[in-house]
Parts: sequence; structure tokens; C-alpha cells
Amino acid sequence: MTSLYVDRRGVTLKADGEALVFYENGERIGTVPLAPLARVFLRGDVTLSSSLLGKLGERGIGVVVLSGRKAEPTMLLGRPHNDAARRVAQYRLSLDADFCLRFSRAIVEAKLRSQAAFLAARRDSEAGSRYLLTLTLQRLATSIAAVDQQPSMASLRGLEGAGAAAYFEGFAELLPARLHFNGRNRRPPRDPANALLSLGYTLLHAEAVLALYGAGLDPFIGFYHALDFGRESLACDLVEPLRVEVDQHALMLFRSEKLRPEDFSSTESGCLLGKAGRARFYAEWEALAARLRKLLAESISDVANAISAAGAVGAPCPAGSVAPATDAEVDGDDF
Repeated sequence: MTSLYVDRRGVTLKADGEALVFYENGERIGTVPLAPLARVFLRGDVTLSSSLLGKLGERGIGVVVLSGRKAEPTMLLGRPHNDAARRVAQYRLSLDADFCLRFSRAIVEAKLRSQAAFLAARRDSEAGSRYLLTLTLQRLATSIAAVDQQPSMASLRGLEGAGAAAYFEGFAELLPARLHFNGRNRRPPRDPANALLSLGYTLLHAEAVLALYGAGLDPFIGFYHALDFGRESLACDLVEPLRVEVDQHALMLFRSEKLRPEDFSSTESGCLLGKAGRARFYAEWEALAARLRKLLAESISDVANAISAAGAVGAPCPAGSVAPATDAEVDGDDF
């Protein structure tokens, strides 16, 4: 399955049999078969016919509209999963403080371990940054060791924040200096690296929402991220350990100069990736998106199983059941 990215003004999309047809100024300019599509991402002034939306919904193909200069996502979902009992169990467990804390510890530990594994792998090949990365890894190791001792959500979030501060110091060391990355900032992002991270995290979050909806879970009812109007909190939970995948991808794009500072513009609305840069970004994104969908599917399956088990017998939620394991060992809301 694959995704289609449409980032072109004045295009109209219609359904024609089993194909998606593109029109511009009344002229047919191209077609894409529907069969291999899993997602359609739209940006710009794109018009869709109602018959096309119906066909996409019938096939479970999600539509993500990235609107405005900030690319705020709006999602049109396919038919929902039929297992309402799964969502009822999810709602009940969201009110179980013990389950939420166990689940949240697992999420935070998985996130910290994935970040540490990434930096540990880079340290071995970055002689000039080895000392700083070693110090960063020591701080992350301290945070990881303390996860299971956190007695509350508040203290766990504080620990996660300390780990994030350490991690982004190490990440900044790896990025080209001319990007002027001095740590994570958002709403709006103020430099090219943060702009790219925000775009990648937005797409990752949209994938999580669509996958959760299709699996019969409610994206809005999370266990680590609290209820918040308009926020898909469970999707926020699940993307935490996967953010590092976006970080690695951004690092590759900048180091290979497939994206450069000149591809971005800075305004009062923040730093934004231009259209030519977006075209290159989407071309590179799809390979990562396929991996992210696989990891999300595995995590969502594990979460569904953990919900079923905990709802039935009050079982604990092991770290391996909510996030993909990392291959490297560790030494010692947020778009």
C-alpha cells in the first residue's frame, strides 16, 4: 500500500471506475489507480468530487488535508472498525489510574530507549561529537533507569522532559551548523530543522490517527496524554517512541543536502518549507512512511491486546507491548 501526495493548485480530482483522475483547467492530465492507495494527502487549492470521497471511504483510504501555511491536518476517515467492545474497554481503562501509569511508563521508556539507540549509533561514527554524545547518553541512561520509580504522571512527564532536553542537545550536535538549530521549538517552528520535524511529526500523527481508527480504537482517548479538546491523545501516546524515526530522516535529508536552508523561508508565521522543497520531501517520505505504518500496526496490535488483557484480569502493561523494541543497547504535543 502506498500514499498519494497532491500539492498543486487548481487541480480537480474525480473518480473514474477504479482510478483517481486529475483535471486541470478542464483537461484530464493524469490518473492513479485506487487499488494500491492507503492514504491521500492534499495541500493547496485541490477540489474533490463527492463520488471520489465515497469511493475512498468504501476502501478505507484516509484523506488528510494539510491546510494553511502551517499545514494543519484535517482527516477524513474511512468506515470504522466494527468492534465497539474494544472501544468500551479502552474508555474504562482510561479511567484506571494504575493502568494509565503502567502504560505511560512503558511509552516513556520506549521513547527514551529509541532516542538513546539512535545517538549511540551516531556516536560510533562521529569522532568529533563523541564526547558530547557520551555525556548525552549518560543523562538519557539516568532517565531510563528512573522510569519505573516514577510514582505519578506529573513526575513521569518531568522525567520525559529532562530526557528530551538531553536528547535534543545531542541531536543539535549532529545537524549542520548552518541550520542554526538550538533545540526543539514549535508553533511556530523558527528554523529549518524544526520546520521539518514539525512537518514529519504531523504526518506521523495523521498515520497514527488513521491506523487507530481502522483498528477499532478511539484516537482521542489516551492513557499518557490527558484528554484535551480536539487532540487525539492515544495517537499522541503511540507516536512518542516513533518520533526518532522522523528525526533520523530529517538528519539524512539535511546531511545529504536533499534539503537545504534555501528551501525554507522565514516569516512572522515561522519557518516554512517551500513548494519545491516539499516535493523533494514527499518523494523521500514515502519509504519511511511504509516503515512507520508497519511499526504503528505492530504497536496498535499490542495495545489492543494489552487493553483486552488488562480489562479482563488487571494484567500489567509490559514495555514491549506498546512500542517497537530498539536494536542497540544504551550506555549507562508536539507538532
